[in-house]
Amino acid sequence: MKIKLVLLLVLSMVINSCGKPSYKKNEILKTQEEAASESSIFDEIPLNQELTAAQQIASATLVVPKAARDGATVYGYSENGEFMTLREGTNDFICIANNPKKDGFQIVAYHKSLEPMMARGRELDSDGKSREEKEEIRAKEAETGKMPLPEAPATLHIYYGPDAYFNTETDKIENGKFRYVVYIPYATQESTGLSLAPNEPGHPWLMFPGQYNAHIMITPEY
Repeated sequence: MKIKLVLLLVLSMVINSCGKPSYKKNEILKTQEEAASESSIFDEIPLNQELTAAQQIASATLVVPKAARDGATVYGYSENGEFMTLREGTNDFICIANNPKKDGFQIVAYHKSLEPMMARGRELDSDGKSREEKEEIRAKEAETGKMPLPEAPATLHIYYGPDAYFNTETDKIENGKFRYVVYIPYATQESTGLSLAPNEPGHPWLMFPGQYNAHIMITPEY
């Protein structure tokens, strides 16, 4: 009797195992297929692009409103990686091309009234100052008037992405998205009526309220 029960139990286990698909195997195969697909996609992304001066200008100005692109000042990088002026401008926009030494892709443009603050930040970065040290120094210099701040709201435009790049065949940025930073020095929630955190994804909000670098942050949803 015991032998029959054992045999029935074994037979039941065999039948059940044959009747159930191997989800684990399917999951492994699916993961391998997805990994192969993702690998082929990333192989096509030119990371840390080394662009010519003309390509840097063409890419950096894409973050500027169309009407202002031709007259914008453009900063970029030499073949040796040195920060330099690529083109002197004739309007109020300043652009900075992507730094090929940094991962991801980012181009920025801002109103010229922000240049004292931006230039000071670059100087402190080159001096090896930490983020905390840089903010402390700029805050003090802004308070004393040594570092001029914009007298009216001024916007920083950012076009960026960890997998973004400049398509040299189409003169377009691929895989990029925008962010807008509107600086209003010493603005507060009370003076602007803005939330201190986005109410919903993509909504504007006030960052660093009451500080020299207070700004409205807007990151559109895609």
